[in-house]
Amino acid sequence: MTDATHSDDENAADDGSFGRYGGQYVPEALMPALEELEDAYRRYVLENEDDFLEEFHRRLDDFGGRPTPLQRADRLSGRYDTEVYLKREDLLHGGAHKLNNALGQVLLAKYMGKDRIIAETGAGQHGTATAMAAAHLDMPCTIYMGETDINRQRPNVFRMKINGAEVQPVTTGRGTLKEAISETMRDWAATVEDTHYVIGSVVGPHPFPSMVREFQAVISREARSQVQEKTGRLPDAVLACAGGGSNTMGSFEAFLGDEDVDLYAVEAGGSSLSVDEEAGVAPNSATLSTGGEGVLHGARTKLLQDRHGQIMESHSVSAGLDYAGVGPELAALADEGRVTATNVDDDAALEAFHRLSTDEGIIPALETAHAFGYLEQQRDDLGDLVVVTVSGRGDKDLETVIEETEKRDIGNAPDMSLFSGGLR
Repeated sequence: MTDATHSDDENAADDGSFGRYGGQYVPEALMPALEELEDAYRRYVLENEDDFLEEFHRRLDDFGGRPTPLQRADRLSGRYDTEVYLKREDLLHGGAHKLNNALGQVLLAKYMGKDRIIAETGAGQHGTATAMAAAHLDMPCTIYMGETDINRQRPNVFRMKINGAEVQPVTTGRGTLKEAISETMRDWAATVEDTHYVIGSVVGPHPFPSMVREFQAVISREARSQVQEKTGRLPDAVLACAGGGSNTMGSFEAFLGDEDVDLYAVEAGGSSLSVDEEAGVAPNSATLSTGGEGVLHGARTKLLQDRHGQIMESHSVSAGLDYAGVGPELAALADEGRVTATNVDDDAALEAFHRLSTDEGIIPALETAHAFGYLEQQRDDLGDLVVVTVSGRGDKDLETVIEETEKRDIGNAPDMSLFSGGLR
């Protein structure tokens, strides 16, 4: 095995391409802003000008609570006869891994002399993290969020607002993450002089995919060191849920050079992997597993699209995975075979949500539950030592879980009659 730490931008070509994916497919009006951001990313993040990295890591430790623990899951280890370790990003301030990137980008905006922050959000975790980072660093902040996601993630909307952020509802399309990103792009195109767009995942035009991965890489750099300290070896497999891919790339980055460590990106299989081209709907968000090559939100990558290249409406019980695209670097790694793309459906994710809650006392985000659904299904093929990233906590999902569990036959769910008038 090799010592794998991708501390620079070695995975991307100079033009921000990863194989045939990536690039900068944006209107001409946005190119000056991207060039300015690329220069700032190189100077402050890659070359540590003005000791940017010292301030970033100091704030990440003191404000964010890093490092997060790597915990042995005792009951899951017994259930699967496999050593299972959990990278507890749910214990980061804000309850999800999203703060790593949000704090890095808001701090970078301060170094660039920007006066305003905008961001998009799906499940609300990135919006919450950005609102917290903007409040911490005294920056005005506007968050765009689809109306569908606002309705299913109301606690996070409230958290954004009490952190002082303005929440802008997006009512176009299905009102989910895709439309929120599009609306934020429109705002940025009109305000590039004084505004920085904090993209929440490893998507979008260069340098966003590289920069977001770099800020999130702290997850795997800590995990790689912690698992060797606790067990004396590297894991056989690392599992992470995959939507746009920020948690996935953050969990994988330090292990990319370790050829004996298998990397599994677990997508949302939704209710079916089939597509309804006539209705324009793919009832899943399994882009790596089923998508085709195309351009969305400024980058060439894998997408859920019809034969004419029109983007399909995606679906997942998890708002944070409900996106029709994926990061270009993750698409390239899946094509190369370095990352295995897989998926589990909504029912398996809900069962995993209840299992982790009951067996380990950890209420996971529905996004995270997909990784544990795959662990349950493929336990015999993952080796003797497995690391799973708990990307976030599930408080935000409780209303959705109550509603969805009542609709389905989830064998390991608690008695739901309490929530459907059973005591009346």
